[in-house]
Amino acid sequence: MISKLKTECGSQFTNKLEGMFKDIELSKEINESFKQSSQARTKLPSGIEMSVHVLTTGYWPTYPPMEVRLPHELNVYQDIFKEFYLSKYSGRRLMWQNSLGHCVLKAEFPKGRKELAVSLFQTVVLMLFNDTQRLSLQDIKDATGIEDKELRRTLQSLACGKVRVLQKQPKGRDVEDEDQFVFNDDFSAPLFRIKVNAIQMKETVEENASTTERVFQDRQYQIDAAIVRIMKTRKVLSHTLLITELFQQLKFPIKPADLKKRIESLIDREYLERDKSNPQIYNYLA
Repeated sequence: MISKLKTECGSQFTNKLEGMFKDIELSKEINESFKQSSQARTKLPSGIEMSVHVLTTGYWPTYPPMEVRLPHELNVYQDIFKEFYLSKYSGRRLMWQNSLGHCVLKAEFPKGRKELAVSLFQTVVLMLFNDTQRLSLQDIKDATGIEDKELRRTLQSLACGKVRVLQKQPKGRDVEDEDQFVFNDDFSAPLFRIKVNAIQMKETVEENASTTERVFQDRQYQIDAAIVRIMKTRKVLSHTLLITELFQQLKFPIKPADLKKRIESLIDREYLERDKSNPQIYNYLA
């Protein structure tokens, strides 16, 4: 599929996608190599399995770095992996994206053992309750170092969502400054492995505008590909018929003015040309 896209739309269109697939395959090899390394065999803490995806900046979406104080065991694992990776690839820099991490925790409840599929932030919060039964919002903030808005969202998912492994006192849907959190001894569920979904963050007007702009930027490649595909088949086509076919092929709403801009861009890049006798007709340039 990627080679078909590359042939149809050019290497620039598929460059990031190819990079993503390479990263995933290389990450599998790195993890296998790490498990066989002397660092892993002699230094890793027992009882933890960890897999690391090493992603190349530039191929993947960018995420703001989010700080968190990891449990000692995870810090040790990170340090050992970093030592191994930098010994294999000198001159590179690893930056951990804590907001993208996810874990499976083994949890012992009075009503039975469960496995909880949770985010890294949810993991850090839940592991605090290994040593205590009750914590305030401020206690959790001081212990984890998670940014206030992200911490409140994390606690909402654990104490106010469908899967309530913690109890919030007093009860309520929002997390307030004076709230206390208690390990839920009464928790039960029919499934052994349970996914604890994160609470989705509400998007601001500025974030919505930024997202819309990024989506349009990504869709430009799809529009360009559709124009080239149609013109490659038809060779010669009027502006009106080209716009009509694009509306039929594209699966998302688009303004005619935006389509016109993409056509002009392809003319500038010499994929198309205007007919010398009629500027409303386009010719495909092989």
